[in-house]
Formats: sequence, C-alpha cells, structure tokens
Amino acid sequence: MASPKLLDSLSESDLALVRETGRDELKRLDEDELLEVHARVRRARNKHLGVYRRAGAAKVSAKGARGRAHTANERNRARAEVFEKALARVSTQLAVAARKSAADLKDERLAAAAKAKAAGPGKRASSVGKAAKSASGPASKANKKQPAKSPSRKKQEAGSKAAGARRQAKRDGKRR
Repeated sequence: MASPKLLDSLSESDLALVRETGRDELKRLDEDELLEVHARVRRARNKHLGVYRRAGAAKVSAKGARGRAHTANERNRARAEVFEKALARVSTQLAVAARKSAADLKDERLAAAAKAKAAGPGKRASSVGKAAKSASGPASKANKKQPAKSPSRKKQEAGSKAAGARRQAKRDGKRR
C-alpha cells in the first residue's frame, strides 16, 4: 500500500476506504458490492485529485514557478496517488468478477439451449405457433411503431417527419 506516515495523514473515512481495497477484503465481495466500492473509491480519487490540482495552481502564483510549487504540493499528490492505486485494485477485482459472472451467464444460456434442444421439435413448434397467433392479432407489438431510443434514431425520425411536412406544405402551396 502506502507509507504509514501518508496513511496517518488521511481522514478516518478515507483510511477506512483505502483499507477496504486490500486484496483479501476485495475477494470477499460480490460484483454488486465491488461496483459500490469502485464508485466510492473513484469519488475519493476525484476529490483528492481536484484538491491536488487546485492547490498546485494556487501555489504556482505564490511560489513564482511551477517547479517550486510542485515540491510544496507533494502530500496532496501522494494522497491522490494512494486513491489511484486503490482504484486500480478495485477495478482489477471488478473485472475478474465481471468475467466470472459473464461466464456463468453463458453457461446458463447454453444449458437452457441444450435443454430446449433435448425437449424435441414438438415443444419448440408449439411455442412458435403461439407466438405467430399472438403476432397476427390487432394489438400486436410488431404492428406498433417502437419509440426512438438512440439519438441517431430520433434525429432520423425527426428528419423524416420534417421532410413529410415540407412535401405537404409544397402541395398546399400549389392548390391555392
């Protein structure tokens, strides 16, 4: 981790957060808990990084040079570095947990697909028939226009609507 002197300069809550990022502590957490710790460590890192930058900028004018201001701001830099390393540890463990979770989900999907395949074609055909009957109904989801989800899709639909309005205005102008 970091030097004991540097850790002593951290507040109690910051010190507790850094201690939560030890290897043994992180291995006990599941993916959701790791996400929560990751968010807390990232906020703390951003806070200390902001303090370091603001203090450094203020000391440049006071010291008259960036080099002299750098040495006056070493403790803030070291604190930010402690949280940077803690964030790296949490991110690494989170990636491990995410890969494990993805592998478990993949295994579940493959097992479900194998089970459906083993059930035989009769089971699958009946479920397809039900879906086809419900899709032909008047209130089918396939018949309804889906709302625009992505910004590019919204832009495309807005452009199409505007083009239709221009065509209609052109027709209305010719009728007069």
